Amino acid sequence: MEKTDILSLDLQELQSALEKMGEKKFRAKQIFQWLHVKRVLDFDKMTDISIQLRECLKENFCINGLFMQKRLASCIDNTVKYLYRLHDGNFVETVLMQYHYGNSLCISTQVGCKMGCRFCASAIAGFVRNLEPSEMLMQIYETEKNSGVKISNLVLMGIGEPLDNFDNVMKFLNILSHKDGNNFSLRHVSLSTCGLVPKIYELAGLKLGLTLCISLHSADNSARSEIMPVNCAYNIDELVKACKYYIAETGRRITFEYAVIDNVNSSDKDADKLADLLRGINCHVNLIPVNKVKERNYRTAKNAVAEFAGRLEKRGINATVRRTLGSDIEAACGQLRRDALK
Repeated sequence: MEKTDILSLDLQELQSALEKMGEKKFRAKQIFQWLHVKRVLDFDKMTDISIQLRECLKENFCINGLFMQKRLASCIDNTVKYLYRLHDGNFVETVLMQYHYGNSLCISTQVGCKMGCRFCASAIAGFVRNLEPSEMLMQIYETEKNSGVKISNLVLMGIGEPLDNFDNVMKFLNILSHKDGNNFSLRHVSLSTCGLVPKIYELAGLKLGLTLCISLHSADNSARSEIMPVNCAYNIDELVKACKYYIAETGRRITFEYAVIDNVNSSDKDADKLADLLRGINCHVNLIPVNKVKERNYRTAKNAVAEFAGRLEKRGINATVRRTLGSDIEAACGQLRRDALK
């Protein structure tokens, strides 16, 4: 009999499963708290439930853990990058970053990525499968355990496209934020998408309170399609329309991510076009030097990002330059997984 991944069950599903086993409903809350508050990953250590129930749990459920394959700590800042091996031998990456406002964790939502963005290392090794809610949760639990620090902000911006794994990601957020579990506020969660328009509308309807980040990277359809194939399916006009709907439905400001790439999207004309596109939208622009990827020739010239930010500011667009963290450990997602597969 195939066992059920218990960490991927929300409280209601766990209650239903236990009731079918003839157990009282309140036992589900006890087990849920053992898993998600006390972070106990061994049924035998759940000492306030009977030995008989613990044996039943072992017969019917499994707890899929992560195994730390590699840990790289930056000598420049306090960034730590983890390569985790999953139960089936696949790999994902997780990055712990320290800011003045707290500890931020960037997690993966898929093994690989289908989106094929030209400047991204995550797509090079190809897409394998979606992550289960448990595998997203365990990136948090294992990193907190290893680092000894509490995560205050969560970013779904690692390997994979979160909205391409919509159901599992939503379930993960539900478990993470449940009042009887982690009780993690979704206002401290940022979800990054390359622009899966139908899912943006669906996400808006849930009104989760999280911050939606759009990987835009160009205000020109032709240029964006060259570096982001998703634009061929959902162009910039469709994407911006969905973003405006999201803002109207949720009351939340959107962040537009923009990697400044030499000879692609870094000119004054590009900045002007971006300013025209975003004017009047309740948004923030986060400018990023493009990450160096061995298999790609994309680069960002020195001072190019600051100059681009200045051009936007003059046009009335709120923009900041993302601080580069962990550059000595290749903290951009996808590179450790790629090397491990080689």
